Amino acid sequence: MSNMMRDSQIMAQTKDENLGYMSDMALELAQMADDSGLATLAYLFRMAALEASTANTVLAERADAPRQITSH
Repeated sequence: MSNMMRDSQIMAQTKDENLGYMSDMALELAQMADDSGLATLAYLFRMAALEASTANTVLAERADAPRQITSH
């Protein structure tokens, strides 16, 4: 395996972990906002969590797809 492919896999894995973490944090913040009676803020955090988990799923699907190596 070439260094470039290995590096891109490591970067994708790191991004994957970061998005999972962001989604979890946003859900925790949404719960805290709910507990404080801040419904609008809770809604925004839930949308952020959804966005992060959706991006995470798209990344996972891309990782499963055959990679095309392009030179930039």
